[in-house]
Amino acid sequence: MSTLAHDFLSWVEATDHGLMRRVHRWRAPRWIRLWMVCATRGGDGWLWYALGLLLPIFGGAEGRWAVLEAALACWTGIGLFLYLKRATGRRRPCALEPHCWSTLLPPDQFSFPSGHTITAFAVILPIIGHFPEARFALQFCAVSIAVSRIVLGMHFLSDVIAGALIGTALGLGFHAAGLALGA
Repeated sequence: MSTLAHDFLSWVEATDHGLMRRVHRWRAPRWIRLWMVCATRGGDGWLWYALGLLLPIFGGAEGRWAVLEAALACWTGIGLFLYLKRATGRRRPCALEPHCWSTLLPPDQFSFPSGHTITAFAVILPIIGHFPEARFALQFCAVSIAVSRIVLGMHFLSDVIAGALIGTALGLGFHAAGLALGA
C-alpha cells in the first residue's frame, strides 16, 4: 500500500474513532433518541416492504417500474454488503466502546459498509425517479436512517458514507436501466 493510501486510511480511522467516542458519550435529548430508534427500525425493512406493496397498487405502471428498479437495486446491495462485511471484517463501534444510552443489538458483527444505508439509498432513488414529488420525504427517511446508524453506535461515519455512495450508485444505475427498457 502506498504511503498516501496508508495516510488516508489512518486519517479515516482516526476521524471515525474520534467521532465514535463523542457520539457514544453524548446524552441525546429524548426526542432525538426516539427519532433515531424509529429511523433505524424503519430501515430494518418494513418501510421498504410497505412501499413495495403500496406503489404498485396506487402508483400504476410508474409504481410497478419504481418497485422493480428499487427491488433489484436493493437485492444487489444486500448481496454486495454481505460480501463486503465478511471480506473487511471491520468490528462495529458498539463492540469497541460501550454506548451511554443505546442498547440496540446489531444485526451482525461487522460494520463496513452500512447495509441499512445501502438499502435506503438504493430503494429511494428509483422511486424518486418515478415520483419526484416524494423526494423530500424519501430523502429525509434515507438520511435519518443513515444518521441513526452512527448515533446508535452501529456504524462509523465511513461505513455510512460508503453505504450512501454504493446505494446511490445502485439506485441510479437500476433506474437508468429501467428507463432504457421503457419505464
